[in-house]
Amino acid sequence: MRVVVALIACCIFPLLTSIARAEEPLTQRWLYLQQNLQVTENLDKIEAILRRAAKVGYNGVVLADYKLNILDRVPDHYFKNAARFQKICDELKLEVIPTVMSFGYSDGILAHDPNLAEGLPAQDVPLRITGNVAAPKQAGKNLVPGEFEERRGDAFVGWGFQDEPGQGTYADAAVKHGGESSLRISNPPGKTGNRRVNKRLTVRPWSQFHASVWIKTDDLASASEFKMFAMSPSGRVLSHSNLGVKKTQDWTQHHNVFNSLESSEVLFYLGVWDCKAGSAWIDDLQVVEEPFVNLVRRSSCPLVVTNASKDVTYEEGRDFAPLHDEKLGMTPWAGSFEVYHTPPQLKLVPGSRIKDGQELRVSFFHAVTIYDNQMPCSLTDPKVFEIVTDQTRRVHELFKPQTYFMSHDEIRVANWSDPERASKLTAGQQLAANVKRCTEIIRTVNPQAKLCVWSDMFDPHHNATNNFYLVNGDLAGSWEGLPKDCVIINWNSGKAKQSLSFFGKRGHTQIAAGFYDAGPETVKQWIDAGAGLNTLRGAMYTTWQNDFSKLERFAEIAWGGKK
Repeated sequence: MRVVVALIACCIFPLLTSIARAEEPLTQRWLYLQQNLQVTENLDKIEAILRRAAKVGYNGVVLADYKLNILDRVPDHYFKNAARFQKICDELKLEVIPTVMSFGYSDGILAHDPNLAEGLPAQDVPLRITGNVAAPKQAGKNLVPGEFEERRGDAFVGWGFQDEPGQGTYADAAVKHGGESSLRISNPPGKTGNRRVNKRLTVRPWSQFHASVWIKTDDLASASEFKMFAMSPSGRVLSHSNLGVKKTQDWTQHHNVFNSLESSEVLFYLGVWDCKAGSAWIDDLQVVEEPFVNLVRRSSCPLVVTNASKDVTYEEGRDFAPLHDEKLGMTPWAGSFEVYHTPPQLKLVPGSRIKDGQELRVSFFHAVTIYDNQMPCSLTDPKVFEIVTDQTRRVHELFKPQTYFMSHDEIRVANWSDPERASKLTAGQQLAANVKRCTEIIRTVNPQAKLCVWSDMFDPHHNATNNFYLVNGDLAGSWEGLPKDCVIINWNSGKAKQSLSFFGKRGHTQIAAGFYDAGPETVKQWIDAGAGLNTLRGAMYTTWQNDFSKLERFAEIAWGGKK
């Protein structure tokens, strides 16, 4: 009998445990909604989505509307639409969780002042005055053999490496942008492989460079994998902007801008990774030193102009004309940055102490875009906090929310300004101080406020690491700035168990950001990873492509699809 009981216990107890675990309530059942309330026509679509969500048990909606960063400049009808949105949510018993404080994707903050963009330092750049205008000593010198003229068969001379000459990369004298030939990339159907050239370049450390190339394509299946970037000897990629090459396009010029940082040598790459069928032509490539592209001007990012021996510092207005980049963060609208535009020039004024032919040393800061024109703002500048304080107050007046979603996410450039480097604080300590200040701002506006934040920048298993993208230094310790009652919106699905455990041990409850346009079953993986950790309290249907087709299925898997 004891054997039978034991067998029953062995079989049934794990089943009961599994059932109990599956029925543990996810009390925070959220929907991530990226919608512009300024467009009145969006409200009907939003209402339909929210009614579907409420029927299957969602109880919160995260409103990720860019306009929440610029509520001081939206038209009056925005507030009417927001009131309608709130009324719908109240009727459906959906808590409204607005996003605030967009550190990482900072267009909304930078719309108030683009000079708050995080800048990379260019230091003691040698410029020479010619005709009252300052330019690099070797202005226009091309660091690469970019005309693709000199070759031996299909192999171009002057490059350190070329993938598969005569089999995947070719010299083409029939189709070219200029000169006698171009570099053609072609693959027959079914064949794949990298199709690139690279070259080791000698560069001056802490200088700004502009790479440009003309590209033509014909049904190129891997157009999104067309890349151009520089890499330091340590393997750190110095430029991340997407080229935006289309599957089929006529000759189009594409740009990238990079800072050499501490490197005196970089490895420059251009081409297609994992190239599939189709063709592309590359021609008239240039890599030149070009200062002042996306020039950032603020007190913590100073412009300093001296003579060559650095014993005389020249004055803006007295020795040279005021130098500002009027196109900084203005394309196509305020707060939006482009990879490259013709930069401003440093010009002398009448009576200047600087003479024609004189050599200068110029230090400045410039912004660089990441991927599709992402631009982070400063983590520390006082004006940034003035802006986010004002906008948080406006969000509070608009929605009176219980919970605020801090949008610290994928902060890919940070900790470069003069005060930041002088402070000797690590990037992680700077970010910890930033998020602590942000929580204080919110709780000054609303002392009872609940807080949540994306996980990645505070997760040592994710982005809180050393030299993340173009962050200066180690982000470790960033999590020390989070109050224990801050809910973590965890999206580290690749290391879900480690990440959930890390935050759980620090006392944080967590919400799993599932779906991610990969399928509703992803939430089951989160629930399994959180089993036994006693930290996972919710799930959020997270779509970046406005795909709400799996809303019900996600709810069914996560909590049985019931209210």
